Amino acid sequence: MTSRIPRDSRLRLVRPRPLAAAPRAVNQRRPRRPAPRPPEGTPARSELARMARSGLAAAARVAHWADAALRPGRGAHSAGANPDGKGTLSDATAQRAADDLGLTVAQVRADWDTARLAGLVEVHGDSARPGWRLRAWDRDDSAVLRGWVALFDAWSLAHPEPEQHGHGAVADVVSALPQVLSFLQLSAGPVPVEQLLDLLEQRVTELRTERCEIPYGPQPEPPADPAATDDTPLAPLLDWALGALASVGALTYGDGQATLTPLGSWAVWVKLEQICVAAQSPAGNIEQAAEDMLRGCAQLRPNAARDEYRAWLAARPVGRAVTELLGAARGDDALLRGLAFEALRVVGAPAEPDVRAVVDEPTLRPYALLWLAEHDGIDPEDAHEVLTRDEATWLWVDTAAAVADHGEAPMLVRHLESALQPTVPALLDEVRAVGHPRTVQVLVALAAAHPDPALAKAVRRAAFQVHTGGN
Repeated sequence: MTSRIPRDSRLRLVRPRPLAAAPRAVNQRRPRRPAPRPPEGTPARSELARMARSGLAAAARVAHWADAALRPGRGAHSAGANPDGKGTLSDATAQRAADDLGLTVAQVRADWDTARLAGLVEVHGDSARPGWRLRAWDRDDSAVLRGWVALFDAWSLAHPEPEQHGHGAVADVVSALPQVLSFLQLSAGPVPVEQLLDLLEQRVTELRTERCEIPYGPQPEPPADPAATDDTPLAPLLDWALGALASVGALTYGDGQATLTPLGSWAVWVKLEQICVAAQSPAGNIEQAAEDMLRGCAQLRPNAARDEYRAWLAARPVGRAVTELLGAARGDDALLRGLAFEALRVVGAPAEPDVRAVVDEPTLRPYALLWLAEHDGIDPEDAHEVLTRDEATWLWVDTAAAVADHGEAPMLVRHLESALQPTVPALLDEVRAVGHPRTVQVLVALAAAHPDPALAKAVRRAAFQVHTGGN
């Protein structure tokens, strides 16, 4: 290096913001849509929260018991769950809870599963801990309603699917149920099950027709009815679905008819509103694949992007949506990687097992660790402390790659100030060491963008060293 190269250029320690939070041009700001009003007759939000608290009272009771009885230092093993990663209670813990609460073991297990699906308890391997919703249960109506909606979204997990039916038919019914629920919501009253069955059969037929592929070569004549390719009767599966939705409090089901409860009607209306918001967006993101949806959201401000994520998620099963988002995060575009995990923050607890499963993937590890830390209740401002120095540096390079590809030169220069390393030489040494695949491109872009000739020369030299494998 020459004497003009700063050897101790101090960098301001700035908490890096998610790229999605970067300011956008004023002309990209969308006009605010007036807050929609729920249908006439919908109870007030406080009354809906009271209903949700009542419906989840048993689950909250078990969650509070676990918080008190399984806390470390109480003489009990803090692992209330089996080490199977599925969140099931161990036999000893279930029996102890049954004795303490005056319930049967079966009741305890059912209430525990409900609490887990509603986010009242969070299970990590063989340990259980109270969720943030449990902490806010008595004072925050929004937390209560979010917990109930999480349970509503997981209705197919809350009630085991019929064993005698194939997974394909079950998946078709789960995918078709949003249209059935929308019809119930619009009907605003009891609907005969026969009418719901007709609607379900039509929707399942549409789904099977949409994914029909035409193979090469001579083929037998296709059936007149595409649904005939799967002769599984849908009536038992509709019975299962309505029973499962009734078990979570979304509807009442009996005497050959079904009716949405006030909570169920409100939840379906909320999801329909989310879909309408997305349909009115310039990009029409709701029908896009995850990668295209994220690209569309890259042009939006954070709040508008979160609205798009919610609407996109509301239009598809949670499991499939999480899989799509993680698939987009594995791509070459670092911007989409960051935005995918922003969308996964909107998913919340249902995404935890999938996020935890990708922690060992080097490309996703820093993002997954931050997601899990925030999910565990760590303040987002402090979540970066769970990363090692190498992981934080890798994330810095990945974010710089996103800025280089999609941002402007001044933003890349500002990103230099967010580095953890106190000096430019220290930063360059550690950037070279972490081995990010985009290191050379990031350093070249930074050298081209930085106004200080001496610093730019040092960065270019570092890029050349990485490219040639030299020192």
